[in-house]
Amino acid sequence: MSLALLFYGRVSFVLSDLGWDAEWARVFAPHAAAGLVPARVAIEFNHIYRLYAESGELQAQHAGRLLHQAEGRQHLSAVGDWVAALPTPGEAAATIEAVLPRRSRFSRKVAGETTEEQIVAANIDTVFLVMGLDGDYNPRRLERYLLMARESGARAVILLNKSDVAEQLSEDLDEIAGLAAGIPVHAISAKSRHGLDVIERHLGPGRTGALLGSSGVGKSTIVNALMGDEKLKTSEVRAGDSRGRHTTRHRHLILLGSRGLLIDTPGMRELQLWTQSESAAETFEDVEELAGHCHFTDCRHRDEPRCAVKQAIAAGTLPAGRLDSYLKLQDEMRSLDVRKDARAQIDEKRKMKTVSQSLKKLYKSRDR
Repeated sequence: MSLALLFYGRVSFVLSDLGWDAEWARVFAPHAAAGLVPARVAIEFNHIYRLYAESGELQAQHAGRLLHQAEGRQHLSAVGDWVAALPTPGEAAATIEAVLPRRSRFSRKVAGETTEEQIVAANIDTVFLVMGLDGDYNPRRLERYLLMARESGARAVILLNKSDVAEQLSEDLDEIAGLAAGIPVHAISAKSRHGLDVIERHLGPGRTGALLGSSGVGKSTIVNALMGDEKLKTSEVRAGDSRGRHTTRHRHLILLGSRGLLIDTPGMRELQLWTQSESAAETFEDVEELAGHCHFTDCRHRDEPRCAVKQAIAAGTLPAGRLDSYLKLQDEMRSLDVRKDARAQIDEKRKMKTVSQSLKKLYKSRDR
């Protein structure tokens, strides 16, 4: 699908419809004084961006200075960001000169071995975590999404899609509500358009939501149902495991008029953590509470005697899979901390080398 086909061809936008408010205007004031205009990132495609601005849609790239100063991709534009843009006279184009500080962000570690943060969606008010009630049903994977949603700074809402094919709807709702204490859980069917009004209740004028979930859970079908049109390409899931192809290939910001905005995202094959232990403790509040009753204060809940967590599993009051998921995430966070420290040391050495080389050049120029 071409970049152009994903957008509206709008000649103008009302900034408040995009989420602009008095606080954004205050933060933007120095950029306005420099002759720049505010715009919101709607899509990113191979380092080319489509922006929504008051004057309409703009195709943009980062200024070379911004690329040079950015320490990692997390400091560059992401879908949902507000940016300061310099329009190109006579063209529907611009240069991104600065990225405004984010109010919230859903992020993960980039796929593969690189130790770097990837911003999935920025400046979101509500994260909609979508899981299918078919073969996609996986509470352990949802725990991971919940942890990262809590870290994002946005409100989390769980959407259990495909309720029309659920074989044990009541039991599934109870299970998910049990592991997501305090977070709204809704059963919907995007295909039959049942229950979609709950999404709009969590949005509203100028408010932004983001749909997150694995491939094939029905995110694009949800967007199509809300828009009342087949704007986004969809495909059937595999019969064996209910997984689908990535019909949404790029994250993009979708306007729902007075109902708000939605960021649709591709299904994530890999969801590696980029998070803090506080969010893990909140996500696994039941395990953490039991851990307070262990005989040893440094109990790891593995082979230690008189472990209250293990006792709860033996008594049937805590699912064994819940502890397995908790321990796996703890191991992953420890490993990530080690890799972050190593990356920080490498970055510091690079900075020192650059400073040293600059000083040598300066001294040489003075000696001539």
